[in-house]
Amino acid sequence: MRKACWLPAAVFVFAAVSSQAADVHWSYTGESAPGHWGDLDPAYEMCAKGVNQSPVDLTGFVEAELDPITFHYTGLATEVVNNGHTIQANYTSGSTIEVAGRIFQLKQFHFHSPSENTINGQSFPLEAHFVHAAEDGSLAVISVLYEIGRENDALARLWRQMPTEAGKKAAMASQVTARDLMPEDRDYYRFNGSLTTPPCTEGVLWLVLKQPLTVSKAQVDEFAHVMHHPNNRPVQPLHARPVLR
Repeated sequence: MRKACWLPAAVFVFAAVSSQAADVHWSYTGESAPGHWGDLDPAYEMCAKGVNQSPVDLTGFVEAELDPITFHYTGLATEVVNNGHTIQANYTSGSTIEVAGRIFQLKQFHFHSPSENTINGQSFPLEAHFVHAAEDGSLAVISVLYEIGRENDALARLWRQMPTEAGKKAAMASQVTARDLMPEDRDYYRFNGSLTTPPCTEGVLWLVLKQPLTVSKAQVDEFAHVMHHPNNRPVQPLHARPVLR
């Protein structure tokens, strides 16, 4: 067993990388699908050339003394957005996590179906990404995986409010918190990766919670109907990166 060291993080600004890049169409299907992202714009070159890309198949685990994630979640989701790529819930300021001595503030969470990350080759029907940013702009993403089972009450509240048309958003009429969408057991896997959408910026700290939650097949089907197609980037090569647990 080895002590986990801090993984490097790159600065990422939530605004568009450039106005030109922001106008470049990318998608999960056709000529602008993930396999072509790196060719769509120079700002997206990491999607093709990066060696620490996400998502990954979590396998070949390395035992490590991982510090627990300390949660200081106090806020609520303020609005839910259909941006054409996912359903995203934006969050009030002030909710943070602390991990390995660093503090990250929760900015938003969003969903992918099927899951982007896999575990020992196993895919899951749904995955949530909770995106956090530190003061220097570095990112940490907590991933929660969902398996088919009992209907998820928190997702039911969120799904009732999600816009069905791309480009639309809605204020949250009923309360949904990030805590509602996470398991009680916060043990996690850790690896260094990237954003899973263009510009595929690397240096993102990934924290994948080990315990999955349940979601009903009907809830997965409802999300898929709104998205019209799967919205997951295929897994990327691990190369020499360790997956710590």
